[in-house]
Amino acid sequence: MPIPEQIDPQNLSDYLEVMTRAVFQASLSWKMIDKSWAAHKSAFENFAPEKVASFTEEDVERLMQFNGIIHSKKKIAATVKNAKAMLELDRQYGGFKNYLRSKSSYAELCKDMRKRFSFLGELSIYYFLFRVKEPVPEFEDWIKTIEGDHPRMREMVEAACKQTKNT
Repeated sequence: MPIPEQIDPQNLSDYLEVMTRAVFQASLSWKMIDKSWAAHKSAFENFAPEKVASFTEEDVERLMQFNGIIHSKKKIAATVKNAKAMLELDRQYGGFKNYLRSKSSYAELCKDMRKRFSFLGELSIYYFLFRVKEPVPEFEDWIKTIEGDHPRMREMVEAACKQTKNT
C-alpha cells in the first residue's frame, strides 16, 4: 500500500484535502482510507473550502448516506468546521501558509491548531504539517512524546527522507 507523499500545496483545497485525510484516518487503517478516497473527494466537492464551509446540517446528513465514504457524522461535521476555520485563517493572515508560519514554534502551532480545528490531535497535526512540507520536529525525537507505536507514520517519514536524498 502506498505511503502518502508530501505535496506542495497550490491552493486551499490542497490543504483541506490533506487535513481531511488526517481527520478520517484517525483510528482507521490507511488502506481503508486509500480505497475510499475518490469517493471522499467527490462527496466533499474536491475539497473546495468555500463549498465545504457552506455545507449545512442537511448536507452532513446527506453525506452520511453518500456511497463509498466513511460514515462518521463527527468527522464529516469536523471537515465542514475545518473548512470554515481554514477560510477565516486564510483571510486573517493573508494566506493559510502565512498562518502556518505565524507561530514561534511547532509546539505553539500545534496547540493553536488543536484549538481552531476539529478532530486534530498530536499525530494528525504532525501528519498534516509533514505532508504539506511545513517544518516539523525530527521524527525520532517527536515520536518519543506520543504514546504507542506508529509504524505507518515512521514509514511515511522514512520514505520522504529517502526521496529527498535521491533528488
